[in-house]
Amino acid sequence: MTRIDFHTNIPDKLAYACRLARKAYSAKAKIVLLAEDAAQAAALNEALWTLSNIDFLPHVMAGDPLASETPIIITDSEEAALPHHEMLVNLTRRTPSNVAEFARVFEIISNDELDAAAGRQRYVAYKKQSYPLTHFVAGQS
Repeated sequence: MTRIDFHTNIPDKLAYACRLARKAYSAKAKIVLLAEDAAQAAALNEALWTLSNIDFLPHVMAGDPLASETPIIITDSEEAALPHHEMLVNLTRRTPSNVAEFARVFEIISNDELDAAAGRQRYVAYKKQSYPLTHFVAGQS
């Protein structure tokens, strides 16, 4: 069953997603980053290129001819054909329709009240479906 990790109180969702992608890539995992819309997907693409002067994070947009060979995929649609289903990072305010296809899902929730409210709704929905859930609050030890 899919494991779902909630990371809340995140001040910068894009930067956080980039760090998760770097960690996954260093562990040789494959990851899909689900953006809210095309503009956020483009911003995420740019952020991955500029994350660090010393790290290279190979990534492409879903649908790219190199997607099957690339460990980090960016998409703004859960309907996109995805080459792997190991990890999903959800940056949206919606529940992805393809959650069950992934081994692990990271729900990234900012400190914005509307985003937090949407995150709480997803948490309750996942709990009702008996998904194993964990919760990490940024800034707390």
